[in-house]
Amino acid sequence: MACCVIGGSGFIGCHVVDRLLAGGREVLVVGRRKEAPPRLDRRARYQCHDYGDKAFVAQALSGVDEVIDLAYSTVPKSSFDDPVYDITTNLPQAVNLLQGLADKGGIRKVVVVSSGGTVYGAALQVPVTEDHQTNPISPYGITKLAVERYAFMYHRLFDLPATVVRPSNAFGEGQLPDRGQGFIANAIAAILRNEPVTVFGGDQIVRDYVHVADVADGIVAVLERGRAGRCYNIGSGTGRTTNEVLALISGLAQRAGIRTTVEQRPLRGFDVPINVLDCRRIQTETGWAMKIGFEEGLERTWRWFVDGRANLSHSPNR
Repeated sequence: MACCVIGGSGFIGCHVVDRLLAGGREVLVVGRRKEAPPRLDRRARYQCHDYGDKAFVAQALSGVDEVIDLAYSTVPKSSFDDPVYDITTNLPQAVNLLQGLADKGGIRKVVVVSSGGTVYGAALQVPVTEDHQTNPISPYGITKLAVERYAFMYHRLFDLPATVVRPSNAFGEGQLPDRGQGFIANAIAAILRNEPVTVFGGDQIVRDYVHVADVADGIVAVLERGRAGRCYNIGSGTGRTTNEVLALISGLAQRAGIRTTVEQRPLRGFDVPINVLDCRRIQTETGWAMKIGFEEGLERTWRWFVDGRANLSHSPNR
Protein backbone atom coordinates (compact mmCIF):
# COMPACT_ATOMS: atom_id res chain seq x y z
CA MET A 1 0.00 0.00 0.00
CA ALA A 2 1.37 3.41 -0.99
CA CYS A 3 0.22 6.65 0.64
CA CYS A 4 0.96 10.24 -0.37
CA VAL A 5 0.99 12.80 2.44
CA ILE A 6 0.55 16.34 1.11
CA GLY A 7 2.19 18.65 3.63
CA GLY A 8 3.77 15.65 5.33
CA SER A 9 6.92 17.50 6.37
CA GLY A 10 5.09 19.73 8.87
CA PHE A 11 4.47 19.28 12.58
CA ILE A 12 1.54 16.86 12.38
CA GLY A 13 2.67 15.47 9.04
CA CYS A 14 5.96 14.06 10.30
CA HIS A 15 4.13 12.15 13.02
CA VAL A 16 1.61 10.82 10.49
CA VAL A 17 4.46 9.68 8.23
CA ASP A 18 6.03 7.84 11.18
CA ARG A 19 2.76 5.96 11.78
CA LEU A 20 2.34 5.06 8.11
CA LEU A 21 5.90 3.76 7.81
CA ALA A 22 5.53 1.76 11.02
CA GLY A 23 2.44 0.15 9.48
CA GLY A 24 4.42 -1.03 6.46
CA ARG A 25 3.26 1.51 3.89
CA GLU A 26 5.36 3.14 1.21
CA VAL A 27 5.12 6.90 1.75
CA LEU A 28 5.48 9.80 -0.66
CA VAL A 29 5.65 13.24 0.97
CA VAL A 30 4.87 16.34 -1.09
CA GLY A 31 5.91 19.69 0.33
CA ARG A 32 6.83 23.26 -0.54
CA ARG A 33 10.42 23.08 0.73
CA LYS A 34 13.17 22.31 -1.75
CA GLU A 35 14.58 19.68 0.58
CA ALA A 36 12.99 17.46 3.20
CA PRO A 37 13.41 18.78 6.76
CA PRO A 38 15.74 16.83 9.07
CA ARG A 39 12.87 15.60 11.25
CA LEU A 40 11.20 13.75 8.34
CA ASP A 41 11.94 10.00 8.33
CA ARG A 42 14.37 9.29 5.46
CA ARG A 43 12.48 6.15 4.50
CA ALA A 44 9.78 8.42 3.05
CA ARG A 45 10.25 9.62 -0.52
CA TYR A 46 10.11 13.42 -0.72
CA GLN A 47 9.13 15.69 -3.61
CA CYS A 48 8.92 19.46 -3.73
CA HIS A 49 5.97 20.34 -5.92
CA ASP A 50 2.75 22.31 -6.21
CA TYR A 51 0.18 19.84 -4.96
CA GLY A 52 -2.54 21.69 -6.86
CA ASP A 53 -0.98 20.87 -10.24
CA LYS A 54 -3.35 18.34 -11.83
CA ALA A 55 -0.65 17.14 -14.23
CA PHE A 56 1.55 16.38 -11.23
CA VAL A 57 -1.29 14.50 -9.56
CA ALA A 58 -1.79 12.39 -12.68
CA GLN A 59 1.90 11.56 -13.10
CA ALA A 60 3.58 11.50 -9.69
CA LEU A 61 0.66 9.88 -7.89
CA SER A 62 0.11 7.15 -10.47
CA GLY A 63 1.25 4.44 -8.05
CA VAL A 64 -0.45 5.89 -4.96
CA ASP A 65 -3.42 4.18 -3.32
CA GLU A 66 -4.20 6.71 -0.55
CA VAL A 67 -3.82 10.47 -0.03
CA ILE A 68 -3.73 12.51 3.18
CA ASP A 69 -3.97 16.27 2.63
CA LEU A 70 -2.40 18.22 5.49
CA ALA A 71 -1.17 21.15 3.41
CA TYR A 72 -2.11 24.66 4.48
CA SER A 73 -0.11 27.85 4.11
CA THR A 74 -1.71 30.07 6.74
CA VAL A 75 -2.78 30.09 10.41
CA PRO A 76 -5.76 31.85 12.03
CA LYS A 77 -3.85 35.07 12.79
CA SER A 78 -2.23 35.40 9.37
CA SER A 79 -5.56 34.63 7.67
CA PHE A 80 -7.12 37.51 9.60
CA ASP A 81 -4.25 39.81 8.57
CA ASP A 82 -4.70 38.94 4.87
CA PRO A 83 -7.94 37.06 4.09
CA VAL A 84 -7.41 37.18 0.32
CA TYR A 85 -4.01 35.50 0.65
CA ASP A 86 -5.60 32.84 2.82
CA ILE A 87 -8.05 32.04 0.02
CA THR A 88 -5.70 32.23 -2.94
CA THR A 89 -2.89 30.13 -1.43
CA ASN A 90 -5.12 27.37 -0.10
CA LEU A 91 -8.49 26.92 -1.81
CA PRO A 92 -7.51 26.69 -5.51
CA GLN A 93 -4.74 24.19 -4.72
CA ALA A 94 -7.06 22.00 -2.67
CA VAL A 95 -9.78 22.01 -5.33
CA ASN A 96 -7.26 21.23 -8.07
CA LEU A 97 -5.97 18.33 -5.99
CA LEU A 98 -9.46 16.94 -5.48
CA GLN A 99 -10.29 17.34 -9.17
CA GLY A 100 -7.02 15.68 -10.16
CA LEU A 101 -7.68 12.74 -7.83
CA ALA A 102 -11.22 12.38 -9.16
CA ASP A 103 -9.89 12.39 -12.74
CA LYS A 104 -7.15 9.91 -11.86
CA GLY A 105 -9.43 7.36 -10.23
CA GLY A 106 -8.32 4.24 -8.41
CA ILE A 107 -7.80 5.98 -5.06
CA ARG A 108 -8.81 3.91 -2.03
CA LYS A 109 -9.19 6.82 0.40
CA VAL A 110 -8.58 10.58 0.58
CA VAL A 111 -8.35 12.12 4.06
CA VAL A 112 -8.65 15.91 4.21
CA VAL A 113 -7.33 17.38 7.46
CA SER A 114 -9.50 20.32 8.46
CA SER A 115 -9.75 22.22 11.76
CA GLY A 116 -11.90 21.22 14.72
CA GLY A 117 -10.78 24.38 16.44
CA THR A 118 -12.17 26.87 13.90
CA VAL A 119 -14.85 25.48 11.56
CA TYR A 120 -17.59 25.31 14.22
CA GLY A 121 -17.26 28.91 15.38
CA ALA A 122 -18.89 29.87 18.69
CA ALA A 123 -20.12 26.67 20.33
CA LEU A 124 -23.82 26.40 21.14
CA GLN A 125 -23.05 23.44 23.39
CA VAL A 126 -19.94 21.58 24.48
CA PRO A 127 -18.49 19.17 23.78
CA VAL A 128 -19.04 19.91 20.09
CA THR A 129 -20.21 17.03 17.90
CA GLU A 130 -19.60 16.74 14.16
CA ASP A 131 -23.27 17.67 13.58
CA HIS A 132 -22.90 21.04 15.32
CA GLN A 133 -23.49 24.01 13.06
CA THR A 134 -20.43 25.32 11.22
CA ASN A 135 -20.21 29.09 11.53
CA PRO A 136 -16.47 29.99 11.52
CA ILE A 137 -15.47 33.49 12.61
CA SER A 138 -11.97 33.59 11.05
CA PRO A 139 -10.92 33.51 7.37
CA TYR A 140 -8.86 30.43 8.23
CA GLY A 141 -11.95 28.56 9.43
CA ILE A 142 -14.04 29.73 6.48
CA THR A 143 -11.50 28.48 3.94
CA LYS A 144 -11.01 25.21 5.82
CA LEU A 145 -14.75 24.68 5.72
CA ALA A 146 -14.85 25.48 2.00
CA VAL A 147 -12.22 22.78 1.37
CA GLU A 148 -14.35 20.33 3.34
CA ARG A 149 -17.42 21.16 1.26
CA TYR A 150 -15.49 20.65 -1.98
CA ALA A 151 -14.22 17.29 -0.73
CA PHE A 152 -17.77 16.15 0.02
CA MET A 153 -18.97 17.49 -3.33
CA TYR A 154 -16.37 15.37 -5.14
CA HIS A 155 -17.46 12.41 -3.03
CA ARG A 156 -21.12 12.86 -3.98
CA LEU A 157 -20.70 13.71 -7.65
CA PHE A 158 -17.58 11.76 -8.62
CA ASP A 159 -17.49 8.99 -6.00
CA LEU A 160 -14.16 10.23 -4.66
CA PRO A 161 -13.68 8.35 -1.35
CA ALA A 162 -13.05 11.51 0.66
CA THR A 163 -13.19 11.74 4.45
CA VAL A 164 -12.58 14.80 6.65
CA VAL A 165 -10.89 14.91 10.05
CA ARG A 166 -11.19 17.88 12.40
CA PRO A 167 -8.40 17.87 15.00
CA SER A 168 -8.54 20.14 18.03
CA ASN A 169 -5.41 21.90 19.35
CA ALA A 170 -2.47 19.59 18.65
CA PHE A 171 0.69 20.01 20.71
CA GLY A 172 3.83 18.02 21.38
CA GLU A 173 7.36 17.25 20.31
CA GLY A 174 8.30 18.87 17.02
CA GLN A 175 5.98 21.86 17.23
CA LEU A 176 8.04 24.97 16.58
CA PRO A 177 7.33 28.36 18.16
CA ASP A 178 6.77 31.69 16.40
CA ARG A 179 4.45 30.26 13.74
CA GLY A 180 1.36 32.24 14.75
CA GLN A 181 -0.30 29.31 16.54
CA GLY A 182 0.49 26.70 19.16
CA PHE A 183 0.20 28.32 22.58
CA ILE A 184 2.12 25.56 24.38
CA ALA A 185 5.14 25.70 22.06
CA ASN A 186 5.16 29.50 22.14
CA ALA A 187 4.87 29.61 25.94
CA ILE A 188 7.68 27.10 26.54
CA ALA A 189 9.95 28.89 24.08
CA ALA A 190 9.27 32.27 25.69
CA ILE A 191 10.04 30.90 29.17
CA LEU A 192 13.31 29.32 28.02
CA ARG A 193 14.27 32.63 26.36
CA ASN A 194 13.49 34.50 29.60
CA GLU A 195 10.77 36.44 27.81
CA PRO A 196 7.21 37.12 28.96
CA VAL A 197 4.52 34.68 27.84
CA THR A 198 1.78 36.50 25.93
CA VAL A 199 -1.70 35.30 26.92
CA PHE A 200 -4.78 36.37 24.93
CA GLY A 201 -8.07 36.08 26.77
CA GLY A 202 -6.74 34.29 29.87
CA ASP A 203 -9.64 32.47 31.51
CA GLN A 204 -11.98 33.42 28.64
CA ILE A 205 -10.25 30.98 26.25
CA VAL A 206 -10.99 27.27 26.69
CA ARG A 207 -9.27 24.80 24.38
CA ASP A 208 -9.18 21.06 23.79
CA TYR A 209 -5.50 20.06 23.72
CA VAL A 210 -4.51 16.66 22.30
CA HIS A 211 -0.99 15.30 21.87
CA VAL A 212 0.22 15.15 18.29
CA ALA A 213 0.90 11.41 18.52
CA ASP A 214 -2.79 10.85 19.24
CA VAL A 215 -3.76 13.17 16.38
CA ALA A 216 -1.55 11.19 14.01
CA ASP A 217 -3.05 7.92 15.25
CA GLY A 218 -6.52 9.35 14.67
CA ILE A 219 -5.74 10.41 11.11
CA VAL A 220 -4.37 6.96 10.27
CA ALA A 221 -7.36 5.30 11.98
CA VAL A 222 -9.71 7.29 9.73
CA LEU A 223 -7.57 6.45 6.70
CA GLU A 224 -7.88 2.76 7.48
CA ARG A 225 -11.36 2.43 8.96
CA GLY A 226 -13.25 5.70 8.52
CA ARG A 227 -16.24 5.94 6.21
CA ALA A 228 -16.06 7.99 3.02
CA GLY A 229 -18.31 11.04 3.09
CA ARG A 230 -18.01 11.40 6.89
CA CYS A 231 -16.16 13.85 9.12
CA TYR A 232 -14.50 12.93 12.40
CA ASN A 233 -13.43 15.05 15.37
CA ILE A 234 -10.06 14.26 16.98
CA GLY A 235 -9.58 15.66 20.46
CA SER A 236 -9.44 14.93 24.16
CA GLY A 237 -12.98 15.97 25.07
CA THR A 238 -11.58 18.05 27.96
CA GLY A 239 -11.38 21.84 28.02
CA ARG A 240 -8.62 23.84 29.68
CA THR A 241 -8.29 27.60 29.97
CA THR A 242 -5.13 29.23 28.73
CA ASN A 243 -4.26 30.29 32.27
CA GLU A 244 -4.67 26.70 33.53
CA VAL A 245 -2.31 25.43 30.84
CA LEU A 246 0.20 28.16 31.60
CA ALA A 247 0.10 27.29 35.32
CA LEU A 248 1.15 23.71 34.51
CA ILE A 249 3.94 24.90 32.21
CA SER A 250 5.09 27.37 34.88
CA GLY A 251 5.27 24.48 37.35
CA LEU A 252 7.63 22.61 35.03
CA ALA A 253 9.72 25.75 34.66
CA GLN A 254 9.79 26.33 38.42
CA ARG A 255 11.13 22.81 39.01
CA ALA A 256 13.91 23.67 36.57
CA GLY A 257 14.66 26.90 38.44
CA ILE A 258 13.20 29.15 35.73
CA ARG A 259 10.86 32.02 36.49
CA THR A 260 7.76 32.69 34.34
CA THR A 261 6.55 36.18 33.54
CA VAL A 262 3.22 36.80 31.84
CA GLU A 263 1.78 39.54 29.65
CA GLN A 264 -2.04 39.37 29.67
CA ARG A 265 -3.86 40.74 26.62
CA PRO A 266 -7.56 40.98 25.68
CA LEU A 267 -9.41 38.35 23.70
CA ARG A 268 -8.90 38.77 19.95
CA GLY A 269 -11.83 39.02 17.54
CA PHE A 270 -10.93 35.87 15.61
CA ASP A 271 -10.52 33.70 18.75
CA VAL A 272 -13.39 31.30 19.46
CA PRO A 273 -13.91 31.53 23.24
CA ILE A 274 -14.69 27.86 23.98
CA ASN A 275 -13.86 24.83 21.88
CA VAL A 276 -14.06 21.27 23.22
CA LEU A 277 -14.70 18.36 20.85
CA ASP A 278 -16.92 15.31 21.21
CA CYS A 279 -14.94 12.36 19.80
CA ARG A 280 -17.36 9.48 20.21
CA ARG A 281 -17.81 9.04 16.45
CA ILE A 282 -14.14 8.31 15.73
CA GLN A 283 -13.96 6.07 18.78
CA THR A 284 -17.02 4.06 17.77
CA GLU A 285 -16.37 3.81 14.04
CA THR A 286 -12.57 3.36 13.95
CA GLY A 287 -11.59 2.15 17.44
CA TRP A 288 -9.31 5.15 18.00
CA ALA A 289 -8.66 6.16 21.60
CA MET A 290 -6.46 8.85 23.11
CA LYS A 291 -3.39 7.32 24.78
CA ILE A 292 -1.34 10.27 26.05
CA GLY A 293 -2.76 12.30 28.93
CA PHE A 294 -2.37 16.05 28.89
CA GLU A 295 0.18 16.34 31.70
CA GLU A 296 2.28 13.48 30.29
CA GLY A 297 2.23 15.12 26.87
CA LEU A 298 3.16 18.47 28.38
CA GLU A 299 6.15 16.98 30.20
CA ARG A 300 7.30 15.24 27.02
CA THR A 301 7.02 18.54 25.11
CA TRP A 302 8.92 20.43 27.83
CA ARG A 303 11.73 17.86 27.75
CA TRP A 304 11.91 18.08 23.96
CA PHE A 305 12.46 21.84 24.19
CA VAL A 306 14.88 21.65 27.13
CA ASP A 307 16.94 18.99 25.35
CA GLY A 308 17.60 21.56 22.63
CA ARG A 309 15.73 19.92 19.80
CA ALA A 310 13.89 23.13 18.95
CA ASN A 311 15.58 26.19 17.51
CA LEU A 312 14.69 28.93 19.96
CA SER A 313 16.06 31.78 17.87
CA HIS A 314 13.23 33.97 16.67
CA SER A 315 11.86 33.18 13.25
CA PRO A 316 9.19 35.09 11.31
CA ASN A 317 5.65 33.84 11.24
CA ARG A 318 4.52 32.07 8.12
